[in-house]
Amino acid sequence: MSRSKEFYETIGPKMEKMKKDAPNMVAGFGGLFSKVMVDGAISLREKELIALGIAVAVNCHPCIMAHVKKCLETGSSKEQILDAVSVAVVMGGGPAYMHVLEVMDALEVLGK
Repeated sequence: MSRSKEFYETIGPKMEKMKKDAPNMVAGFGGLFSKVMVDGAISLREKELIALGIAVAVNCHPCIMAHVKKCLETGSSKEQILDAVSVAVVMGGGPAYMHVLEVMDALEVLGK
């Protein structure tokens, strides 16, 4: 099983456990997320592409998986996603470059 497929199949129960075990942290982060990740001066679609680029640059596998899915849900194409992560590679170098493989795996698992 690919790492991406495993992530998408197991994230729900893990998030529910975190909500139960650390409700204040989840509520705090959720509040920030719900205020920032909305249409504003730039669209939510653009914000998701930025978030994905940052996730690749800082090498955060769970973040990559979450934001690839959100990018697709907000209307980004595979080509736009790969273009955004190309910028992350410029900023993050070799480690970010290798995490593009995770982006590509997630896209494949999600049918793109």
